[in-house]
Amino acid sequence: MMIETLGVVGAGQMGAGIAQVAARAGIEVILNDVSAELVRRGVDGIHRNLDSAVERGRIAADDCAAALGRLRSAGGLEELARAEFVIEAIIEREDAKHALFRRLDELCPPETILASNTSSISITRMAAATRRPERFIGMHFMNPVPVMKLVEIVRGLATSDDTLAATRELAARLGKQTIIVNDAPGFAVNRVLLPMVNEAIFALNEGVASPADIDLGMKLGANHPMGPLELADLIGLDTCLYIMEVLHAGLGEDKYRPCPLLRKYVDAGFLGRKSGRGFYVYERAGKQH
Repeated sequence: MMIETLGVVGAGQMGAGIAQVAARAGIEVILNDVSAELVRRGVDGIHRNLDSAVERGRIAADDCAAALGRLRSAGGLEELARAEFVIEAIIEREDAKHALFRRLDELCPPETILASNTSSISITRMAAATRRPERFIGMHFMNPVPVMKLVEIVRGLATSDDTLAATRELAARLGKQTIIVNDAPGFAVNRVLLPMVNEAIFALNEGVASPADIDLGMKLGANHPMGPLELADLIGLDTCLYIMEVLHAGLGEDKYRPCPLLRKYVDAGFLGRKSGRGFYVYERAGKQH
């Protein structure tokens, strides 16, 4: 199945990143969000990223212009009806995703594949909110999307072989490598990654070491490109907390209990890079203190 037009719902960091790589791959992209202002911000960010790539000599100016020419801003969800494949990248909240997919199910032709970029929510449950569970799938991109090579493809209980094949083909066109995962709390990547991040927060909470030393220890001692607390700030501490809550509720084991310090930071609004403060403090340019 050749995807000519891709719909992306959510113009934040993840959605805009997906739209950017798809437009660069020669696919027409329709980008939507809850307001025209959010779509504009997402498109402006894509412009800045591609212009920066041209300045650094990573892509040609003509390729940049062609990619931007494939990007369309949608005034409403109705405009996504002409996409063969729609990816959701909105807030990580199950009720919001269910409501969106029920609406997309009404608007899009029956053959359209619906996908979620969720990092932890059940694909099977979201698929059941539609009349096309066999054409529903998880497509979990890593952050930042233009840089990270992995897409975790999550198969719901009813996802068909044809839907899986079309999704793998799309990911390959976007220049991504894929792993296939069955629907389970946290899938594969976050099932392993977030407990490590959570344990680093426990270590900080117990005074084992400073944030900088915990991160440096994992970078030099385990050859990680980024320490777990830096990574938590990049992901967003609210997202980390939500994923740990999903793991704890879905698997029922105390080892998945979110660290109280993580919950305290989220309650305080210290969400990481996106709020300017998490385990580190960030200037607008992203510099840590």
